[in-house]
Amino acid sequence: MQHIERELTEYVKLCDAKGQLNPSAIGYAKKPIVESNLKGNFLRKKKWNYWCVFGDEIVFSATICHLDYAAVCFVYFLNYETQRFFEKTVMVPYSRSLLLSESVLGNSLFYHSELSIHSIYDEGKTRLAVTVPDFDGEKLHASLTIAHPEDLESLNVVIPWNRQTFQFTAKHHALPTAGTVQIGPKRYDFDELDSFSVLDFGRGVWPREAVWNWGMASQRSLGKVIGLNLGGKWTDGTGMTENAFFVNGRMTKISEDVIFRYDAENFKKPWLIHTKLSDDVKLTFTPFYERVSKSDARLVKSEVHQLFGYYNGYVRYADGKKLKIHQLLGSVEEHYAKW
Repeated sequence: MQHIERELTEYVKLCDAKGQLNPSAIGYAKKPIVESNLKGNFLRKKKWNYWCVFGDEIVFSATICHLDYAAVCFVYFLNYETQRFFEKTVMVPYSRSLLLSESVLGNSLFYHSELSIHSIYDEGKTRLAVTVPDFDGEKLHASLTIAHPEDLESLNVVIPWNRQTFQFTAKHHALPTAGTVQIGPKRYDFDELDSFSVLDFGRGVWPREAVWNWGMASQRSLGKVIGLNLGGKWTDGTGMTENAFFVNGRMTKISEDVIFRYDAENFKKPWLIHTKLSDDVKLTFTPFYERVSKSDARLVKSEVHQLFGYYNGYVRYADGKKLKIHQLLGSVEEHYAKW
């Protein structure tokens, strides 16, 4: 029997008065109604806001991440056709020039002479401004307006390893996005009809080492706006998953674990992604670009292999009907962290 996950419908705090997991928060919600009131647990708290914006010509990403003892912030872009790629990372200890909100749609800010990220939410829109004075020898400035339509459902789920270690993750997909990313003299325009942002909001208390897979996409395809969110390894055995898909703003939750099959010696070979027991998810992901990010500082070690490419196959609705997935642009990753 497939595990039935509890749906949350009322506002709830992630932690109790001691900073441990509040049992009432375990479950998933279609709206961002979990308040991430993390406290205590020094060195173990991890917080991040990761934005990924898929446009016609480029994918653009900006992240603010706080590890309790350091801030790691990065910005990257990939031109699909030319495969020009560049990534800028700034790591600073005990950063005070950083703000990450307890609520998913709160404001987040990071100031540094080499990189600044401002994400300001107001009246149903996030204004994302990113400035990097030296981005591959050129100045980067991004000014994007990301819409959060009121009727759009999102995935908000609390993953319980135990009372002391747990994670709240919010994955908001297919957010219509308009604006520009300017790199030197080159300007890339984003049109909200077919440019979509994905927000990965994470707040939790983590073990020292972790590994996960994450696959996602947000695109207009075959007359529909489709979002995919599939995760593996880190949620296995917890009774909760971060697996769901979205069609025109409506979410279908998948309670079954998803298996990612890939060649760790050659990540650019096709990936097979499927549900563990049923055939509710049957996808092939074919990469065209591999982003590799490695860091090995004294306290932090991480290795990310993120692939950009296309999904093909299907996912199944609750009533048994299949949703065809055809050449859906997205990404998939393997991420190891020692933090």
